[in-house]
Amino acid sequence: MRMAKHLLILSLITDMATGLYAQEEDLLKLVGGEDKPKKEYVDYSFKSSRVIMSHSMEMIRPGVMDMRILHRFGNINKGAYEFFGLDNAAMRLGFDFGITKNLMFGIGRSTNKKELDGFIKYRLVHQSKGPGAMPFSFLLVGGSSMTLLKWADTSRKNYFSSRIGYYGQAIIGRKFSEGFTLQFMPTVVHRNLVATKDDPGDLLAVGAGARLKLSRRISLNIDYYYRLNPNPNDGTQNPLSIGFDIETGGHVFQLHFTNAVGMNEKVFLLETTNKWEKGDIQFGFNISRSFQLKKRKK
Repeated sequence: MRMAKHLLILSLITDMATGLYAQEEDLLKLVGGEDKPKKEYVDYSFKSSRVIMSHSMEMIRPGVMDMRILHRFGNINKGAYEFFGLDNAAMRLGFDFGITKNLMFGIGRSTNKKELDGFIKYRLVHQSKGPGAMPFSFLLVGGSSMTLLKWADTSRKNYFSSRIGYYGQAIIGRKFSEGFTLQFMPTVVHRNLVATKDDPGDLLAVGAGARLKLSRRISLNIDYYYRLNPNPNDGTQNPLSIGFDIETGGHVFQLHFTNAVGMNEKVFLLETTNKWEKGDIQFGFNISRSFQLKKRKK
């Protein structure tokens, strides 16, 4: 009887020790799993998929439609009679769609020259940290625009292809910290019809976009292009835009000043004639509102 009692106590002690050892082993596995470094992608480099004029290194999320209204008033130096440019305006209404994490496209219609435009943006490299980290993001953008204005001279033979222009762009950017992002945009613009033999059919340009965070919801943005082979006799200028991004829930407001009237790459790179030093500056704003069209995956 006494021996059976001792065996029972020994059995209970063995079971308890085995249970404690198993629990300790599980805890060690859990702790080890947490300590293992994981790859993390760097997002929110910009508040929007646009710096101001240009595409940014940000993407629209899959299943999301971003409705975007771009509005530009007239030149500020027109004075009080033109209400400092507010009496005149041009706008673009666009819709951008996120297809996958790394693919999006958009379409838009501008009042300037009644232009219809579209683009596709694809991210090949996503900035990340941790195992296999990448120090920058790399994206490609391809787009086209078409003017819908009536032909100025109907007595001659006009070709539909003359209405169309194309552009290709690479975006190389890095979010250096929570407060600063910088990207560069080598760009080529092609137009099927040029006004004179001195106008380049293919314009090369290098752009730069930057974001400086000022507060939790406000940032300062700068957007600039240097054109490498413009026609020196047509009076066109390098486009420069400076503005602020203001995030309010599902909206992003972009308030800016720019010398570019056009709102697609072909127009603001090839047809900007305003000069900052002469006060040929327009005030403008962009409004972005996102809509979830497809249920997000968990």
